[in-house]
Amino acid sequence: MTTSAIQIPEGEFAAYIFDCDGTLADTMPLHYRAWQRLLREEGGDFPEDLFYSWGGRPPSEIVPDLAKHYGFTLDLHEAVERKENYYLELLDEAQPIEPVIAIARAMHGKLPLAVASGGPRDVVMQTLGKIGVTEIFDVIVGAEDYARGKPAPDPFLETARRLGVPPESCLVFEDTVTGEQAARAAGMACVIV
Repeated sequence: MTTSAIQIPEGEFAAYIFDCDGTLADTMPLHYRAWQRLLREEGGDFPEDLFYSWGGRPPSEIVPDLAKHYGFTLDLHEAVERKENYYLELLDEAQPIEPVIAIARAMHGKLPLAVASGGPRDVVMQTLGKIGVTEIFDVIVGAEDYARGKPAPDPFLETARRLGVPPESCLVFEDTVTGEQAARAAGMACVIV
């Protein structure tokens, strides 16, 4: 099945799981600007290719890696909160990724739907609210809901558990290699958006 250039694999799936940033919402450039602001305040820079290669990782895992790379001393909680606040200042610029939203709306009420994100749940909820889709998801999982972020399978395994669906019966929609690795590690089929 093809929907607006998104190839849905053959098979019977019992649930669809969507990443948020870069999959449902065109927000990755906004997150990048927020990270850049934080790093520039600390006297560093976040190369764009590195940012995108880390796509899907929780901020709580990114901050220590950036601090180590640049020799910063950053308070983890304060740095994550500051970055997320910078992102929320830009949230009005977020746009839905319509082909993916169309799939989610078409499946609403037919299959359980969930969001599994590397971001904090409250920020994910605000993003979903901004693009007008919060109500179509049965489960929303954020970074505080699992131990290890993508590329570990934890976000998707926790989401499947909350949906009550076996992992191998889930189809994941992702936009990053990191997310795809996590989905495949969870035993799930994956569509790259």
